[in-house]
Amino acid sequence: MIRSITRRKATAAGVLLAAVTLAVTGCSSGTTSLPGSSSSSSSSSADSPFADAPVAKADLILPGSTMEKIKKRGKLIVAEALDAPLLSQQDPTNPDQVTGFDADLAKLLATYILGKPNVEIVPPASETREAMLQNGTVDVVFNTYTITEERATQIDFAGPYFESGLAVAVKSDNTSIKSVKDIDGKNVIVGANTPAVTEVPKVAPKAKVTAFATDPAAVQALIQGRGEAYLQDYTLLASDAASEKQIKVVGEPFTKEPYGIGLQHGDSDFKSFINDWLKTIQKGGQWGKAWKTTLGTVTDSAIPTPPEIGSVPGS
Repeated sequence: MIRSITRRKATAAGVLLAAVTLAVTGCSSGTTSLPGSSSSSSSSSADSPFADAPVAKADLILPGSTMEKIKKRGKLIVAEALDAPLLSQQDPTNPDQVTGFDADLAKLLATYILGKPNVEIVPPASETREAMLQNGTVDVVFNTYTITEERATQIDFAGPYFESGLAVAVKSDNTSIKSVKDIDGKNVIVGANTPAVTEVPKVAPKAKVTAFATDPAAVQALIQGRGEAYLQDYTLLASDAASEKQIKVVGEPFTKEPYGIGLQHGDSDFKSFINDWLKTIQKGGQWGKAWKTTLGTVTDSAIPTPPEIGSVPGS
């Protein structure tokens, strides 16, 4: 990805040196109340991924395991951005409020281990994520962390939990383009020197392609009608659509960039525990609700099918 949300995190890490602790207590009814859980969307509490968040049975917290260490500590320590709209973004007026898909999944994992969403966030730079796991600074990394075989020699990945890749954005009033299948023969905007430059001719050989040097320039060109669609990384387009209501994301990513949850290398018990948790929230609907109230707010698409656990090299 170019100018991806992941790269923007590097800047935030240099500025935000203090960790952000989110300490919230679940309601006696069994419904977990979280900072920002109602602000992710205007949906009812029934749509909240926290309304029926699962909690692991006691026998799953193995003696001497990372899970037990976290439970005794009383909080999950997570490497996570604070400046990624719809993924993990801190409210500047309320630092304890961090919302987005990654942020919600981290809170759900904390709830699974602790029974409450106690999360401490340590903002990482892209180049420090492996070191933060290796030296025990954090328990997990939720940071649009693409699974690769090279990275998997240094750390472990649970998941994948989400699959990004190139996607399509159009003006909000466009009803003729619903996915990448509809862009052939259209005027298509891409970012210069991005994967879209080579991918568009493969999927739409009759499309007329215009490249722009920056993402803001490409978004502005789309709004001005200088192209009918803009192809870029899904999470970046979602971020654009969150701040610019004149555009929307349509369809699902048509290339694959699998995101995993980073873990310390060799911790097989914790990896199995988290993979089982992912399957639990996928089956229970919490994964889908987390997507719907974050990334799903800027797309016309239905809730996507989560990627299969362990389905990519390095996972």
